[in-house]
Amino acid sequence: MQRPRVSSSWVIANLNTKVTKYHKGLVFWVLSRGLTSNFYWDIIDSVMNDLIILATLLDGPKHGYQLKREAGFILGQGAMHNNLIYPMLRRFTAEGWVSKKTAPGERGQTRLQYALTPLGRRELVVRLSEFGEAEASSFVGFMTRAGMFEVLEPPVRERILKQRETYLQGREERLAGLGQRMDLGTYGGEVVRYLIEQIHSELGWIRRLRRLDATSKSSHREAARRKA
Repeated sequence: MQRPRVSSSWVIANLNTKVTKYHKGLVFWVLSRGLTSNFYWDIIDSVMNDLIILATLLDGPKHGYQLKREAGFILGQGAMHNNLIYPMLRRFTAEGWVSKKTAPGERGQTRLQYALTPLGRRELVVRLSEFGEAEASSFVGFMTRAGMFEVLEPPVRERILKQRETYLQGREERLAGLGQRMDLGTYGGEVVRYLIEQIHSELGWIRRLRRLDATSKSSHREAARRKA
């Protein structure tokens, strides 16, 4: 059976519908995977699966079917398979990251409802805060965290931005040095120039994120001053 094909244009068109601000951070992760080619559930690593489900519960309790649908929407597919979602929920419950209780369904039936616990939120924040050299060199790793900045503290956000910035600056230096050490040819030179342009674009975006952070801090200070 042919697997479904996913396009980035579909995700972009639906980005502002049916999703909360937390879901959008995960949609950014999908876009960063370059979804102009096929993208399948079986290549999603377990760490990202955990992040998807924990983050989906940030905005309130949900039953399993709703989690399946929302996780599938985040990834531009149908509902997440039962063999993925329910073993994860059992593990999360055993770890104390998620609580469960019975609640009435839409048609009067009883369903299990899952909620993120304070421990689960801390686990999500810890995982998002983990950002070493390997994560800094990963576009996917960086975009995942940038999309979820609203759940991270300002010092953590700045550390992530700084580490990614340092990696990009080093990469630019290495790329610029290629032309000095070898003859890249016409098209090789174009590739290097394009990659450097991408780096400049991302560095500019990082500066924009810092300005957004500064504006947010200023607004919070002003609100606190008025309350005082």
